Amino acid sequence: MRVLLDTQIMIWTAIGDPRLKPAARAIVNDRANELLFSVSSIWEIAIKSALRRRDFVYDPREIRRQFMANGYQELPILGHHVVFVDSLPRIHKDPFDRILIAQAMVEGITLLTADPVIAKYPGPIRKV
Repeated sequence: MRVLLDTQIMIWTAIGDPRLKPAARAIVNDRANELLFSVSSIWEIAIKSALRRRDFVYDPREIRRQFMANGYQELPILGHHVVFVDSLPRIHKDPFDRILIAQAMVEGITLLTADPVIAKYPGPIRKV
């Protein structure tokens, strides 16, 4: 299965956070799965890190390096992902989440998320 991690799952995986549920951990650790992360997630981490938020102290360079070193594929943001965003239902306003959802739908990749709002979208989304 091709699996795209949302930003929260990506961070939890990177730091070994106990909030990563066993179902998500099993998917991430299953070598049969092809794991991807979006440039959008790195962008989101970089923006929030640059704002110096106390609750967001992650280094986007280190997280990207770690994922690349561990065999994850980086999914670029392409024009057809961007234009698909306008066809999404208005369930969620977060632009980073909306592009992840669009990427998953356009590419036919399962989006792995812990966010109940993202899970309301139709398509290849799996809430864990």
